[in-house]
Amino acid sequence: MSEGSVRTTAQLAEAARDPVPAIAGIAAAPVTERARPNAAAFAPVAWARANLFSGWISTAVTLALIYLIARWAIGFFDWGILHAVWTVPETATGPDASACRDAKGVGACWAMIGDKYRFILFGRYTYDEQWRPAIVVALFIGLYAISAMRRFWRKELLLIWIATLTAIGVLMWGGVLGLTYVPQDSWGGLPITLILSTFGLALAFPLAVLVALGRRSTQLPAVKALCVLYVELIRGVPLITLLFMASVMFPLFMPAGFNPDKLLRAQVAVILFAGAYLAEVVRGGLQSLPRGQYEAADALGLSYWKKTSLIVLPQALRLVIPPLVNTFIGFFKDTSLVLIIGIFDLLTAGKVAITDPVWQSYSTELYLVLAAIYFAFCFVMSRYSHGLEQEFSRTVRR
Repeated sequence: MSEGSVRTTAQLAEAARDPVPAIAGIAAAPVTERARPNAAAFAPVAWARANLFSGWISTAVTLALIYLIARWAIGFFDWGILHAVWTVPETATGPDASACRDAKGVGACWAMIGDKYRFILFGRYTYDEQWRPAIVVALFIGLYAISAMRRFWRKELLLIWIATLTAIGVLMWGGVLGLTYVPQDSWGGLPITLILSTFGLALAFPLAVLVALGRRSTQLPAVKALCVLYVELIRGVPLITLLFMASVMFPLFMPAGFNPDKLLRAQVAVILFAGAYLAEVVRGGLQSLPRGQYEAADALGLSYWKKTSLIVLPQALRLVIPPLVNTFIGFFKDTSLVLIIGIFDLLTAGKVAITDPVWQSYSTELYLVLAAIYFAFCFVMSRYSHGLEQEFSRTVRR
């Protein structure tokens, strides 16, 4: 290698070390080398020291919470697992709950769940046909999983929804394909909760988008007035009132001989109620967009519907993912209010299950199981929305 090439290489190395070189005899500004982050700073011990034990007050609160949580966990383990009664013998008159009575106050009686779980999950559905609502629950969960995957966000997803919901209707009603007909009054349990929440939110969301757009309309004052009236009227009354009106008063306005069943009436009430609340969430997202987005779409010569569907709505919905999911979670739990019109949802089926004199004293175990089911669905929705929000945020930063 020649001397010139060696000098050039040395100069390049010097330039790399000195990002602000000397120019025209002026001394270069001193550049300090950036310190590398200490890997130990991210260790669990360092995190705990910085966040849990940073001062004497923080340390005292942390230790008190650790003591309370540990005491509760040990007590729950003793009550719920170590001293729990898991099974009881069957007799000619029914289950013998003497073991649970002996363990009252010491251990949980999970034998009640084992004896009543089918009624809790499926209500009064025909016992020999309860494999059908079990498949329905699995179809709903599979539909949620497919809809959560972005690679399925195509037009074909609508066909998947139609096919799945049709299969759910066939399984629940029966009367075709050799299936025994089961009237709607016999439905109950978890399938009712999933039907009300899924159909309700799936139909309420497009209604909410249309109402939000109508409420922001400046060229159609009559449509805007109707949307404002709908939102304010529905939000001004509790859901129980709407369910009661749908059950009692709605049939009075129907033609003679037309009397829709209770589940359909409750479904309409849930759709209208959810649509009003979701419309305000969507309207908040529309109002948060900068005016420049609308002006840029107008400058491109896009029509109103193209501007709305391609430019405005995608950004507005991305901004309101947390409140949207919060509303979804709230309405999933509010489906338990249908008990006022005699529909056996998951919570109502559980309450009816413990009216059995043998198990009347073990409501704690029942409500813990019901809470775990509700929590599982709500927690999955919450974590999915969090991941979706982070993914969209990374896309925007790029």
